[in-house]
Amino acid sequence: MTLAFREAQDVNLENVVNLWKACELTRPWNDPYKDIQFAREGATSTVLVGILDDRIVASVMVGHDGHRGVIYYLAVDPAFRKRGYGKAAVAAGETWLRERGVWKINLMVRNDNAAAGRFYERLGYEVNPVTSYGKRLDGP
Repeated sequence: MTLAFREAQDVNLENVVNLWKACELTRPWNDPYKDIQFAREGATSTVLVGILDDRIVASVMVGHDGHRGVIYYLAVDPAFRKRGYGKAAVAAGETWLRERGVWKINLMVRNDNAAAGRFYERLGYEVNPVTSYGKRLDGP
């Protein structure tokens, strides 16, 4: 059976969060339910899920700021890795962005996740000569 991507639905939320946890993508300071809700409510973002035999085995959060696209929370169920589903999830995110006229994608990989960096490099992504800054607006 072929992996098919579509936008996540309310009924998928628990499965998506469980997938993210299984892939160690969640962090204590980010509520994954809030992240999913925020992405799904926005006109310029969504969460795509990869379905295989009625089971969510992959996901990718995707969005744009009107200029650049971003991919977040790329996940493949550990039991389904090494089958090209990560590549398919990136392609689904890229397609979603292209359909909205976005021409460049930025993504962030944690410094301690060299395997993810190598994965994206194999797909044609490269390290950009920039420094990413951040500031939390929801607390001290």
